[in-house]
Amino acid sequence: MRILYVVLARLAAPFVFATVLWRGLSDRAYWERLGERFGFGRVRLEESSLWVHAVSVGEVQASAALVRGLRARYPNIPLVLTTVTPTGAALARSLFGDSVHLSYAPYDLPGSVRRFFDRTRPRLAVILETELWPTLYHECGKHNIPLVLASARISPRSVTRYRWFIGLFRQALSNGIVIAAQSESDAARFRSIGANPARTHVTGNIKFDFEIPRALVSDGRALRQSYAGDRPVWIAGSTHPGEEDAVLDAHARVLAVSPTALLILVPRHPNRFDDAASNLKRRSLRFARRSFQAGAPVPQVLLVDTLGELMMFYAAADVAFVGGSLVPVGGHNLLEPAALGLPILCGPYTFNAESIAQLLIEVGAVLKVRDADELGAQVARLLADPGERSSTGARGRSTVEANRGALEKLLGLIAPLVG
Repeated sequence: MRILYVVLARLAAPFVFATVLWRGLSDRAYWERLGERFGFGRVRLEESSLWVHAVSVGEVQASAALVRGLRARYPNIPLVLTTVTPTGAALARSLFGDSVHLSYAPYDLPGSVRRFFDRTRPRLAVILETELWPTLYHECGKHNIPLVLASARISPRSVTRYRWFIGLFRQALSNGIVIAAQSESDAARFRSIGANPARTHVTGNIKFDFEIPRALVSDGRALRQSYAGDRPVWIAGSTHPGEEDAVLDAHARVLAVSPTALLILVPRHPNRFDDAASNLKRRSLRFARRSFQAGAPVPQVLLVDTLGELMMFYAAADVAFVGGSLVPVGGHNLLEPAALGLPILCGPYTFNAESIAQLLIEVGAVLKVRDADELGAQVARLLADPGERSSTGARGRSTVEANRGALEKLLGLIAPLVG
């Protein structure tokens, strides 16, 4: 089965690479460091390293606490962080600077993985959430590299799909891999597709263990004062194509009730900043771009066209809508606005982190909306009710605090593997 997988992976690789080149037509960042995807690159270490893989922005953000924990415990061991997307790589650079060695992850081909191992010399691999790569797993076993799946999760729908390839994944998952699952249900699903029960643990989700920088809240308040003064403010974070139309329709409804309200609009991807600006112009909305107008009052919409500032702008708002959820993207990070004590709205598509979304919905910290009308109505209601905002936000903050602790459990599993 593994040989068949390798053959199919080789056949698929040119098409995957062509997709990267195609995306580079609209975002030139995809054309940078292409050799790293085949195991080549600038990182070449003379000593063994700790390797953490975080596929994209959400996983990179979640990896921050883990990276800091590993750097504190093993300061003399180099740390390599890999991502798959340019946005993930950009966030990693902004979070960690030169304290880690950054690279794109290699394609799951024997030659690419071996070249990557030759350059980075990992003594331990930690892969966040669910990245099932049979060739990489096989090579880790072949080179005696301990492998940990951290905050591992697997959906019931994925289990059904993986069972078609149960022979392949049982061989991979039973090969000395440590599973640090988010929940007992996730652990059971991993065992059902072949994970070794003795190496399958429930540690929780390290996404809850992120840190809010001390200055972030005060910086957010300063931003609010400079851009909005005492006006009501709501934010739409990590929005996608099609979703921004719904957000702007909702803002029109908010303005009808609260004419001085300010919307902070934060598109998910940098290559879409200009498209969002064009949309605002077509609607004749008065707006300013963060990169062009720093700190001056904004009439109706502030378009955040910079990177790495989303959490600070959450801290500047009264109500948060988290994007990727009114369109079938799967939703983005609900925990950041929750930890800041904001009432949160999201759309019906939350499958990227369904367990987190469900938990916050059950405690009353998140309200799901179906469309622009519901979004506008709920934003207007919350902006007009400070007491409701406060109680809703408090429920989210306390839920985040109550679920911290996965990082220490994960580091405890890692310690004996580092040696």
